[in-house]
Amino acid sequence: MWRHIASNALTFLIVGLFLMAGVVAWGAREYRAEGPLEAAICLEVPRGGSIKGLSAELVDQGAISSAFIFEVGADYTEKSGDLKFGRFRVPEAASMEEIVDIITRGGRNTCGAEVIYRVGINRTVVDVRELDPATNQFVELVSFVVAEEEPPVTYQEVKADGSATFRLVIAEGATSWQITNALSEIDVLQADVTDAPAEGTLAPRDYDFSEGDTVSSILNRMQATQEAILTEAWQNRVDGLPLETPEEALILASIIEKETSVPDERRQVASVFVNRLNRGMRLQTDPTVIYGITLGEGVLGRGLRQSELRGETPWNTYVIPALPPTPIANPGQAAIEAALNPDSTEYIFFVADGTGGHAFATNLDDHNRNVAVWRQIEADRANDD
Repeated sequence: MWRHIASNALTFLIVGLFLMAGVVAWGAREYRAEGPLEAAICLEVPRGGSIKGLSAELVDQGAISSAFIFEVGADYTEKSGDLKFGRFRVPEAASMEEIVDIITRGGRNTCGAEVIYRVGINRTVVDVRELDPATNQFVELVSFVVAEEEPPVTYQEVKADGSATFRLVIAEGATSWQITNALSEIDVLQADVTDAPAEGTLAPRDYDFSEGDTVSSILNRMQATQEAILTEAWQNRVDGLPLETPEEALILASIIEKETSVPDERRQVASVFVNRLNRGMRLQTDPTVIYGITLGEGVLGRGLRQSELRGETPWNTYVIPALPPTPIANPGQAAIEAALNPDSTEYIFFVADGTGGHAFATNLDDHNRNVAVWRQIEADRANDD
């Protein structure tokens, strides 16, 4: 009799284990399976939020079929304690596993309003946009120029909402004075800097920031980024360059940055300057003359005069025999890499070609012909006006 009872108990245990394994397997499949969400949504994760609280909201919004499986899956993968505050886009048919990853991986908000401050050479443009979760496309809400227009009501409302993200986009070729002044005029930053950092030491790229950050903290990030870029580029430089230090490379990169905005031309322009330096020729580049006049504080806003081309300043490369003493702007990573890995050419001249790019030449006769073509283009444009 006892043997019969034991046998039945073992049978029930085995059946129970099989049933439990089946339930676990089913739950795992449900956790990873395509979800019921028919259209993308924006999910807000509040500060101090919990997986349990979010699971209820996701059920209400039709994004998941089971709060229990969602919570167990987050616990099992040890992600329930990794919630990140913010607003996140949950795409249609997202699985519970994908949703957990979205709300725990961190990074920039992927949903809601974004305020972008585009710091240029002579002005800062603010773009306010919002992500439409259904199309995954940004819709522009408003755009305005700092210090030239009153901030629109929409901008003020987005700031007051408290859920917007903020981003800086720094133009390549802006000077340290221009960048520092522009940052100090942004109303969501704390202006705590009076002197601009050394020219060339700021990396022009995108930077996320939070309302209330100091200008100095952002400038420090920009300097650290530029230092890292320059260090790596210097370590990977080609042989035979007429550059003795990373600082000289930064100076050359800044000239390249100001001479061309065409990505495919940077290494060609770099080759011209490298060739001229190797031959002991003056660089004879207009942006250095302009910097000697403005010192990077504003835009010249007119053409150069012959007297200025002959004027003696430490930066005038029509007069000085080599590189100027400092950079003339803040070069981007591509310009720095071009300075340290130029194309291999025999070019020693270039001039604008009327298309936004340049015509290159290996000798003065060809260069003079290219100049004549450019002068004709300028004359034709003047007549059209």
